[in-house]
Amino acid sequence: MSSKPMLHMLCGKIAAGKSTLAATLSAPDDAILIAEDRWLAALFGDQMQTGQDYVRFSGQLRTVIGLHVTDLLRSGLTVVMDFPANTVDQRAWLREVADTAGAAHLVHVLDVPDAVCLKRLKARNARGDHPFAVTEAQFHRFSAHFVWPTAEEGLSIVTVS
Repeated sequence: MSSKPMLHMLCGKIAAGKSTLAATLSAPDDAILIAEDRWLAALFGDQMQTGQDYVRFSGQLRTVIGLHVTDLLRSGLTVVMDFPANTVDQRAWLREVADTAGAAHLVHVLDVPDAVCLKRLKARNARGDHPFAVTEAQFHRFSAHFVWPTAEEGLSIVTVS
């Protein structure tokens, strides 16, 4: 285990490959994967019908998960957060979790064209192996809120294409 625990954050549009990358990053024995979609599906799946529902339930989940992840990082574990770091506010929350725990952080930015994301999304929906089926219209609504990280955020960033 490294001397300082690491919080891995994932930034990318829907179906950009965040969960796939998260699984790869969490493969080492000392890394813990925490996936928002799994938790949301288990706790609120039958109540999530709109984008507003997602925002409300995701906010409730962050309140609890943030404290838990802080404890995991403080115990010396590396944590991979399969939560979107797609807006300034989302990244600020994740950075605060890392900073509170005294952990390092790394934002993995998936730079994938919309056409590729949409193709992957259609395939994922057809397989039915994801807790939530997302329509093309929902993809575009959520993508409208996507903000690329900037140097002003003070984040350690690596771009994956």
